[in-house]
Amino acid sequence: MRKHLTRMPFLFALGLLLISVGGCVSTQERLLDSDTSQLQLRSFQSRAFETTDQMKTLRTVMLTLQDLGFILTSAEAGVGSVTASKWNRSLMIITVSVRPRGETQMLVRANCQIDKELVNDPVPYQMFFSALAKAMFLEAHEVE
Repeated sequence: MRKHLTRMPFLFALGLLLISVGGCVSTQERLLDSDTSQLQLRSFQSRAFETTDQMKTLRTVMLTLQDLGFILTSAEAGVGSVTASKWNRSLMIITVSVRPRGETQMLVRANCQIDKELVNDPVPYQMFFSALAKAMFLEAHEVE
């Protein structure tokens, strides 16, 4: 019986170690899943355009948002950011940033929220970027 009792702390410590290692693996897996979903979300949220004119791109973003029924709520030209909102059964807020990417491109990134919840669905982002791509094309070719 005495021999059995001396092993108890060892077995208890071993059990804790196995539980903690198992917890680390699942935490790591969750972190990797989170990174994957963040990368996927970022791919929905971002598009690069072949232009070097940040101000023209920002103006085109603002016009596109207005064409989609958004009301501009703030714009920071120096930062290259604009925020707009739209009410359609719930409040949708979109913040778009424009920044240089390399020597020949502007990276446009949109962040949508509906009722203060981040939008993970790609459809609203696709609609915005589709309209923006058309507007950028027309702007580049000076078509009204």
